[in-house]
Amino acid sequence: MQEYEREILLERIGRESATVGASIPDRIDVQGEEVDLQEFVFEIKRRDTIPDGERERVERAKKNLRRERLQRKQRIEGETDEELAFIEGEQLAEDIIGIDRALAALESLRPTDIEGERERQETADTKRWLNFLKQALGHEDSSQLGGR
Repeated sequence: MQEYEREILLERIGRESATVGASIPDRIDVQGEEVDLQEFVFEIKRRDTIPDGERERVERAKKNLRRERLQRKQRIEGETDEELAFIEGEQLAEDIIGIDRALAALESLRPTDIEGERERQETADTKRWLNFLKQALGHEDSSQLGGR
């Protein structure tokens, strides 16, 4: 593959709008395992929320998809020893865009326990705010915040 062809493919997968109109691949090899990606995403997405029992499965799938995306991108970038033909690079780019589409669909799901998630977010926000105040006021110990 020529360098300018490589740059075209990398620009294409890096575009914000790359997934607009893209479809999720029916089947894809993810980390050496053949996955019915479209069926998996539609099955999970149909529920609109992630049930507690499925959360680990969805998180593992997202992690594997991100890893697979990175490996395919590295092949396009030429970080592997094998020489890549432009037509193979185009297929890798299409796969990456499909993976991005699947990841976007999975990321948009809400947890089932919305109230619990809201409480966790509020707790995390409070901790960040207290840490910010501690740093801004120059306090070493957060227990000093209440005393002043």
